[in-house]
Amino acid sequence: MYKRSEKVSEAIHEMVSGLLVKGLKDPRIGFVTVTGVKVTDDLHLATIYFTVIGSDEEKKASEAGLNSARGFIRKELGKSLRMRYVPDLLFRYDTSVEYGARIESILKEIQSDDEGDDRKNH
Repeated sequence: MYKRSEKVSEAIHEMVSGLLVKGLKDPRIGFVTVTGVKVTDDLHLATIYFTVIGSDEEKKASEAGLNSARGFIRKELGKSLRMRYVPDLLFRYDTSVEYGARIESILKEIQSDDEGDDRKNH
């Protein structure tokens, strides 16, 4: 059974992704993809995780742009979600994609080293 916060998370994810596709006017916001949304059980805070293609400066600029657009995004969410209270929004860069890529790279290095050791032993 879904908790209400999970349903709200899904709705926010869909809405914010749609707004990003349409394009927000802030030039700091780059090519952003929403990777997840976590809403607290009391529905007062939604943390929106995103990734962006680009340098560290572009990531920081996108995060700043998204956080400055929170009021506009909340207003748009309020129109469509029909909730008494729209959660406050907090945008955070999602490091899990980079973390996963780093782990994959390390595993490939280990595998490559193991294959090299096997050749030496034969």
